Amino acid sequence: MKKLIAAALASTALTGAALAQSADVTEFRIGILGGENAQDRMNSYECLRGYTEERLGVPAKLFAPADYNGVIQGLLGGTLDMAWLGASAYAAVYLQDPEAVEPVLVKINLDGSYGYHSIGFARKDAGINSLEDMQGKVFGFGDPNSTSGYLIPSIEIPQTTGATMESGDYFGEVKFTGGHEQTIVAVNNGDVAGGVTWADGQGNWEDGYNSGALRKAVDAGLVDMNDLVEIWRSKPIPEGPVVLRKDLPEEVKTTMTQLVDELHEMDADCAYGVAAGESLGFDPIAHDAYVSIVEARKAKSN
Repeated sequence: MKKLIAAALASTALTGAALAQSADVTEFRIGILGGENAQDRMNSYECLRGYTEERLGVPAKLFAPADYNGVIQGLLGGTLDMAWLGASAYAAVYLQDPEAVEPVLVKINLDGSYGYHSIGFARKDAGINSLEDMQGKVFGFGDPNSTSGYLIPSIEIPQTTGATMESGDYFGEVKFTGGHEQTIVAVNNGDVAGGVTWADGQGNWEDGYNSGALRKAVDAGLVDMNDLVEIWRSKPIPEGPVVLRKDLPEEVKTTMTQLVDELHEMDADCAYGVAAGESLGFDPIAHDAYVSIVEARKAKSN
């Protein structure tokens, strides 16, 4: 794939400022989906911002809205050019405007797969070891546009409990914390008894697995995984895509796809931050990989 993209780029004979000028691009705007505090997100993507400026020859800007919907609306409104979306956030964009963005790349796990899981967890000292132990207690979702923080657990958990996710039905209360980091902190602090977040489910629990929100929380010193316990795990979920605004010039889309595709080999530390942990980098992906998530999101909204 990398050779094919490089060949396509070479055929254009356009690099840096010449590329941007020929495409009438004056700046490139990267949206960063919620999940951790804005400053940490900006720090993780700063290296990518710098590489983008080098490749395109125009200023690159990072945007880290408070919630997922900020990125979704930015892509729909054309004020963002690129973002790494969760599968449900991509479905939200697609359902509102199928022509707004195109998925180009997906993060690859260390075992070569591109799936991850919604992970249910609680404090170890709370005596909660399963969903059964959560009955009557406070349960925390993340963001309503999150795949692992809402969509998938809101479908799969009721299949286990035989009850709805409405407050007072099975759980004493169900609340939205605002994002993955907020859920992790809320559970760790005892503000909610249990909640859900995302992880690849590979590697060691003590590390927060190899990648995902738990790994980022461990890296940031927010939690000690020995204080937490996994109480539920979803079926595999397709990792969300890196998307580009569909009406960007083809030369710009090719350049940015190549940049992210090469990031792991070019700068492993940068790729670690962007990919939320250890990975093999990014590989090509297309809309077909997300049809089931689009349908699940459509059904949930009806």
